[in-house]
Amino acid sequence: MDTTSVKVAPLRSATSITGARDSAREFLEGLLPALAPETADTVVLVVSELVTNALRHGGGTCTLDLTAHQDSIEVAVHDPSPQVPRMRTPDLNGGTGGFGWPMVNRLARTTAVTRQAASGKTVSALLPR
Repeated sequence: MDTTSVKVAPLRSATSITGARDSAREFLEGLLPALAPETADTVVLVVSELVTNALRHGGGTCTLDLTAHQDSIEVAVHDPSPQVPRMRTPDLNGGTGGFGWPMVNRLARTTAVTRQAASGKTVSALLPR
């Protein structure tokens, strides 16, 4: 099993999200057998959405963990907030979002939210490899 852990900068910035996407791509490019380009794009999209949500709603800092299993890729994002993601009606006019979490749930085989004993939570998505 191949694993990597990437610390995402404690900033609410496009730089943190871009860095998470770049780290995910680098991790995925090192896997054998190689992933289909569409699969890699889906994993990177889920990384982007979960990191964006953690930075926006989870306290401004997070850690990204990627794990490659034989038949799946696990994306896990840890943040200090106890608030769990929730489904909401997407805002089609005001630009306040609401698209990411439903999209992650549609793309992933399964999603989970695990509260951490010390503080915060881990939001994870398991995607087909």
